[in-house]
Amino acid sequence: MSFQITVEPSGRRFTADDNETLLTAGIRQGIGLPYGCKDGACGSCKCKKVSGTVVHGPHQEKALSADEEAQGLILTCCATAQSDVVLESKQVTEEGGLPVKKMPVRVASLEKKSHDVMVLKVQLPASEPMKFRAGQYIEFILRDNSRRSYSMANAPHTLEVSPPQVELHIRHMPGGKFTDPVFSTMKGKDILRAEGPYGSFYLREDSDKPMILLASGTGFAPIKALIEHMQHIGSQRPATLYWGGRRPADLYMADWVQAQCAAMPNLKFVPVISNAEAEDNWTGRTGFVHQAVLQDHPDLSGHQVYACGAPIVVESAQREYVAQGKLPAEEFYADSFTSEADKAKA
Repeated sequence: MSFQITVEPSGRRFTADDNETLLTAGIRQGIGLPYGCKDGACGSCKCKKVSGTVVHGPHQEKALSADEEAQGLILTCCATAQSDVVLESKQVTEEGGLPVKKMPVRVASLEKKSHDVMVLKVQLPASEPMKFRAGQYIEFILRDNSRRSYSMANAPHTLEVSPPQVELHIRHMPGGKFTDPVFSTMKGKDILRAEGPYGSFYLREDSDKPMILLASGTGFAPIKALIEHMQHIGSQRPATLYWGGRRPADLYMADWVQAQCAAMPNLKFVPVISNAEAEDNWTGRTGFVHQAVLQDHPDLSGHQVYACGAPIVVESAQREYVAQGKLPAEEFYADSFTSEADKAKA
């Protein structure tokens, strides 16, 4: 049985079967609903149910609390329709989503950037180039059909060269089903299965507000793509990148950022280290990266924030920027890097 799903205020409509989530149905029909992890862990897809009945699958309390559910909020990534449903979602893109493709990709190169970060470049099929927005991610489909998600660290215009490649920043998670091979047995020309693009994290080009770009660890990857895209389109919007790590080596492409700042006068870079050792000789900012933003910008009411990285950083930033910094809640865009361990808590 299928039901009609209406998204307000855009008025866009799509159908959802009673055995698929609203998000899956929306993606299948090119409807640009906001989302992140697709596993009930991050809360990015949370929106208001105006009418109708849905049933939720497993999800985390932090993503949708019982109180929020009682108020009519739902997670489209784990909600299935039991009737026609009307949703209220302000972030539906007018042009809809880009087509999701399943494709073989070939390992082009592996470059270790730090003790636990690998830059993996994979070659896409030249015959059917994937269209994506800077900031989106792809999923690798493993042999057991499990999936691992990684943000693309390059902007779409870079695919215009031949052969087209996407860049991914992989942090080693010891015992990781995908990251262990990346750091041990994977080699050039290996074939992997991938699907994408996914995600609603991308630059809102209809705004001229100054931007805070917030990254922790490999959360820098989609931010790098945004910066490349901003340079490509000649964006004049002021942007400040706050990139946090435990040790200076965690800011594994700081030199690249410094070079971009030299080329982009409106881009500033504030590296923040939380656990520097004496041997690091670190003289820059210290502490939690999301707090450094509020120290410099106590009033965020006129800004947009793009935040990527560890869930605790993204969640803390969203909560504190809205409550203390007066950031409009709808101007906080995020991609929370939920690991398999995070998802398992659902």
